[in-house]
Amino acid sequence: MGRSAAAPVAMAAAGAAPAAAAEAVEEKTEYDVVIKDPGPKKIEVIKVIRQLVSLSLTEAKTLAETADGKILAAVGKDAAMDAKKKLEEAGAVIEVK
Repeated sequence: MGRSAAAPVAMAAAGAAPAAAAEAVEEKTEYDVVIKDPGPKKIEVIKVIRQLVSLSLTEAKTLAETADGKILAAVGKDAAMDAKKKLEEAGAVIEVK
């Protein structure tokens, strides 16, 4: 009889552990778009940066030349992926964090 009573308790405890682990791993909601390298077509990358954020030509050029410079900070996943796609099409190496 001791076994039959212990088995359901053990099963309930085992079922609760994966649920707790799932709650601990939360979906990230804010992303940073970081430029690693402007690539060979720096002028095209600068144009895209200016389209994405309101910067002067000089500021956009400086940002394009800055390794690990944040193009966008704390944006949604869709906006981050869209910016990454546009910048990579222009020739830049981009990382979304």
